[in-house]
Amino acid sequence: MKILVTGSEGFVGKNLITELRNRNYTDILEYDRDTDPGLLDEYAKECGFVFHLAGVNRPQNQEEFMVGNFGLTSILLELLKKHGNKAPVMISSSIQAELDNPYGQSKKAGEDLMFAYAGETGAKVLVYRFPNIFGKWAMPNYNSAVATFCHNTARSLPIQVNDPDAPLRLVYIDDVVEELLNALEGRENRAGGFCAVPVSYSVTVGLVADLIRSFGETRKSLGVPFMANELEKKLYSTYLSYLPPESLSYPLKMNVDNRGSFTEIIRTPDRGQFSVNIAKPGITKGNHWHHSKNEKFLVVSGKGLIKLRKVGTEEVHEYYVSGEKMEVVDIPTGYTHNITNIGEEDLVTFMWVNEAFDPAKADTYFLEV
Repeated sequence: MKILVTGSEGFVGKNLITELRNRNYTDILEYDRDTDPGLLDEYAKECGFVFHLAGVNRPQNQEEFMVGNFGLTSILLELLKKHGNKAPVMISSSIQAELDNPYGQSKKAGEDLMFAYAGETGAKVLVYRFPNIFGKWAMPNYNSAVATFCHNTARSLPIQVNDPDAPLRLVYIDDVVEELLNALEGRENRAGGFCAVPVSYSVTVGLVADLIRSFGETRKSLGVPFMANELEKKLYSTYLSYLPPESLSYPLKMNVDNRGSFTEIIRTPDRGQFSVNIAKPGITKGNHWHHSKNEKFLVVSGKGLIKLRKVGTEEVHEYYVSGEKMEVVDIPTGYTHNITNIGEEDLVTFMWVNEAFDPAKADTYFLEV
């Protein structure tokens, strides 16, 4: 089946076409503002499904709203009728179609045209009133506050928020694309006469700005967002996509001595601390125990011996570990423990502890294994 995508170079169009190809839809007819207008007639004859995403968001004058959002829709539908093509047509509208402004009026006119076309031809139409869509590849300083906030924060530029309490309804680009692919397969999510993405978020501009600002501080704090919060997780993924390529890496503080080094990678208040420990040949690290802290050790390079002894007992438990066999060793509470490099090269161990180190409450007690 040939799939026509108008607005193919836009934010939604790029994401949709990329995922269509990922799922082996290869016969895609791409139409954008720079495409030869004569091709639209040919595409309207051949297509088996239409994603009509083209539109105008930031015109030079208000009249362009109606030309871009109503006029192209009218041309497209007339061409489909000309060729007797009753392929399903999806149109990208906006929640602003409910508002009495030039942009909303042009979107509402496009919707009415679609419904009239369905009544006249019997073709299936899918009208989506999208809220603010965010995600990778959206243009900053255009019509997406999230894109602008991410772009500016990633470059240490200020964010301008006129009204932090202003309501903002968001939908994530991957959720939009998933819904459109469902629609392509006849499994669209309908709400009355309209279609909708089933997952959206009602927040405030101030909350979104604060979250994105906090992402800019994570490299210093070694924190990561709360991934159980779907919006926060998706906003963080979006933020990272706006980092300049030359800023994708960042240094960590290595605590180095003659035994090797210890470097924190991630530190969180609720999911613990993740670090990498390097021990020189013959070096033993540890010989301590914890009341509440528990750890996981994973040797990724070299050869090591982990020893554990339950406090108050004599029996020592030994685990020979190496980078040749990935094996996690749990370090329970109440067990004194150490790790020794028994190889001839550096011993590299990934270590996770359930709570980040706090000098005021170290919960670490020296005791030879």
